[in-house]
Amino acid sequence: MKGRVRVMVSHIGFGLAFLALPYIFAPNGPGQVRQILSNPHELTNFLSYLLMLAFFYIHYYILIPRFYFQDRILVYGTGIAIGFGIIFGLLFWADRQTAFSPVMEMTHSHPRDAAGAHAGMPPPPRNPDDEKHKPPIGFELSHSLFLFLVGVFGSLALQVNNRLRRMQQEKLNAELSYLKAQINPHFLFNTLNTIYSLAIEKSDSTPEAIVELSALMRYVIRDAQGEQVPLARELEYISHYISLQKLRLDETAEIEASITGTSGGLTISPLILISFIENAFKYGVNPQVRSLIRIAIHVEQDKLHMRVANKKLRLFYEEEMPGGIGVKNTKARLDLLYPNKHLLVITDTGTDYTVDLTIQLT
Repeated sequence: MKGRVRVMVSHIGFGLAFLALPYIFAPNGPGQVRQILSNPHELTNFLSYLLMLAFFYIHYYILIPRFYFQDRILVYGTGIAIGFGIIFGLLFWADRQTAFSPVMEMTHSHPRDAAGAHAGMPPPPRNPDDEKHKPPIGFELSHSLFLFLVGVFGSLALQVNNRLRRMQQEKLNAELSYLKAQINPHFLFNTLNTIYSLAIEKSDSTPEAIVELSALMRYVIRDAQGEQVPLARELEYISHYISLQKLRLDETAEIEASITGTSGGLTISPLILISFIENAFKYGVNPQVRSLIRIAIHVEQDKLHMRVANKKLRLFYEEEMPGGIGVKNTKARLDLLYPNKHLLVITDTGTDYTVDLTIQLT
């Protein structure tokens, strides 16, 4: 609703500005508006701007979408020609009507003539010299044609630009949907492996792990389907995931995790952080070696910073493995969703792997 009101207000502002523009730069300034009712040429000029504005929106909302974008070029061209013919015909008729109007003649006559007219006397005969101040018909035609072409090409450029933006947005949404569709099964596969490991060990933590998984899947299936989610919900989801990993790993790995700062009313694209954390647990844990994983997320004002650090205890990282999708897709999503609003630095020393990610959330 707010978007529609904003569009309506912007269109009204544009229309008023278009009608006021010729009088802002007029020789007599805005005071020339008063001449509309007394000067035939000013009245015709005002009507030309008003009619061109009306045709601008007819062309924008009807002719372009229904005919130009539907490849009905002949009908589209005919509509433009008819529109110009009607507009110029109306202007020509209005101009000649005002030129011969008794009211207009009285406003240009001597006060004594006007007094005689009020007294019931017939107005004096029209002086042909009064028409000398009017521009020639060729000038009127060229002026109307210029305004008409400005309206046609201006509205066409706006519609084409809007259509390109919609196509780019649809392409972006399709790409994001594809990436999210890949990430969700990938996450489920890893989490089920975690619970499977607990079940094999007959751990007492298995029921708690299932509850954690239920909370995770509820978020993924119900909440994470939108384009944006509350940052607090995303951080809660990450907390559930880390708790689940602690249950699985028990004494095998030391996990240092902290989430600080105030999320407030901030929002974030769902599942944009989890892949880096998943990678740390997938490739930074080895049952034969004491593992250390550090996860720190800090929110300050409208910026989120996340650091994930772990030892490289596995041979390959996900982006290096055939078919690996997690980190690779997250990088693609960051480029699509936060262009020029994120900084991703991955440091690989051969023994340590660190991810530093900063996102501007507004």
